[in-house]
Amino acid sequence: MTHDLLTHLRPLLAAESSAEAHATGTEPGDLEQAVWLRLLEHLATDGPPRDPQGWLRRAVRAEARRSRRITRLERPYETEPADDRDHGPEQLALAAARRRALRAAVGRLPGRCSRLLQAFLSPEDLTYREIAGELGISQGSLGPERSRCLGCLRRLLAPEVAARQLRG
Repeated sequence: MTHDLLTHLRPLLAAESSAEAHATGTEPGDLEQAVWLRLLEHLATDGPPRDPQGWLRRAVRAEARRSRRITRLERPYETEPADDRDHGPEQLALAAARRRALRAAVGRLPGRCSRLLQAFLSPEDLTYREIAGELGISQGSLGPERSRCLGCLRRLLAPEVAARQLRG
């Protein structure tokens, strides 16, 4: 039953993801993967949706909105503090301490997140294909998995970062 549903929805999901992904700035495969996960979670808790095609279209649009919201809220750093070679010993020591704190936090992540983010932080600068092979997961699921793991890392670090800020 579930296998038939997934097989039946695959072409629709591919088309819907392709149509929505370009407006969000994400890859269609990443959007597809997020919706597959949402569907599997739904199947585990509530069983098959009553209107699978309608549910799938709504799920794709919801994931696209979430992706747009994340893209709008997250801003990359202009420069990495550790990359600036003009800093003195104090700044270099602080940057090293930040890297150690980040690696320690990554080590505390649950499940596969720790191994995944350690692979992304690897000094060998591994490709997606190499990381997927090392972890034994599909290359298409690396993006959504990385996104979930970074969210988990943000939640883990939020109390530590908030505690260090000056107040008043």
